[in-house]
Amino acid sequence: MRTLLHLPRVAGYRGSLSRRQIETELHHSGKGLHRDQTEIQSLIPFKEFALQDLRFVEYDAGKAAAVLSRLHYLRSARPGSRNFALVDPIDGLPVSLCSVSPLEWVRVGRQLHSQFQVPRERAWDISRVYSFDVAPKNAISYLLAKVRNVFRIEMRDVDLLTTAVDPNLGFTGTSYRSANWQHWMSIQARPYLYVDRRYASPRQLRERFGTANLVELKARPGVLIEQSRAKLLDSMIFCCRVRGETESVPLDDLRVLRR
Repeated sequence: MRTLLHLPRVAGYRGSLSRRQIETELHHSGKGLHRDQTEIQSLIPFKEFALQDLRFVEYDAGKAAAVLSRLHYLRSARPGSRNFALVDPIDGLPVSLCSVSPLEWVRVGRQLHSQFQVPRERAWDISRVYSFDVAPKNAISYLLAKVRNVFRIEMRDVDLLTTAVDPNLGFTGTSYRSANWQHWMSIQARPYLYVDRRYASPRQLRERFGTANLVELKARPGVLIEQSRAKLLDSMIFCCRVRGETESVPLDDLRVLRR
């Protein structure tokens, strides 16, 4: 995932890459992943368990942040999230985990309100998902179903769960479909951004520099700002109603939102 996220930085306008470029990015990503794994070795599970033996829990925010900020391909955790996990029954280590946050994406919120009559403040977003290698088959879809049940019972002011699926990284939304989520809309891709040759989201740029404006950032001395040049595929927005059935959206009604 890390390599796929960084390949667009070196790809040409047509997406072409040389073998050497790919091997270089694999090397850098591998070294970085090894360092990150070493820092949180105590949180990494190695024992395999059947899906029905895993325990579903609301997971500690600090431990979730440690895992997501080091092992998730975006290398960041979303502040203000509720974190849930399937943990092994012996050591309580997370096998699959996710963060759920209030929906902040204004454009998606507007479309939800206008097309589906769901106010943005009544939608929460699956902002991070991570599974370790020992996770059994269907762990993510099982986790998503458990999270929906928690929101159905405890969060009476929440009607909808959403998430963004980025096909440029090989994601297709299979786990969401298996948990009865539906593809409700898409949103136009924007170039990936990189600081000193490492990916940075607009949120990370604002946290680090106080702005995500590329003109301002490129004018700063000592900071290398790059963006991908090849055309990227649009992200898919999957949704799941917290109560009742989530309706499918006919192809003709699937909207592609502009950034």
